[in-house]
Amino acid sequence: MTSPDDSSGGPSSSPSDGSVNGSSARVLGPVVDDQTRCVHYAGPTDVIAIRFHCCGEFYPCFRCHADTADHSLSVWPRAEFDTHAILCGACKTTLSITDYQATDACPGCGAGFNPGCELHYPLYFES
Repeated sequence: MTSPDDSSGGPSSSPSDGSVNGSSARVLGPVVDDQTRCVHYAGPTDVIAIRFHCCGEFYPCFRCHADTADHSLSVWPRAEFDTHAILCGACKTTLSITDYQATDACPGCGAGFNPGCELHYPLYFES
């Protein structure tokens, strides 16, 4: 499910630091550990970061983006759901939005994802 180069275009088609597969992707915001947990969501399954459509940067959550970015967020359009915009904090695998929404665990390492994150999909992804 990782891709060395997602060529879907747009400002967010590759990690902002040029890394391959997000293996050393920079995650911004008040991160509290190396698995992308943040001050807002730090439970055992809070192990993803989202590349925001508006800036191409990874943040653990919408609150981290609001706290530290100097711009408003924008949602990913459905036409760009093939973009690798989800980073597993446990193994640094990237997933497309489509693949992320279809699973409850990382296909790279098996780390479970927080099912409550689905409640926030409208903040990140066009419905």
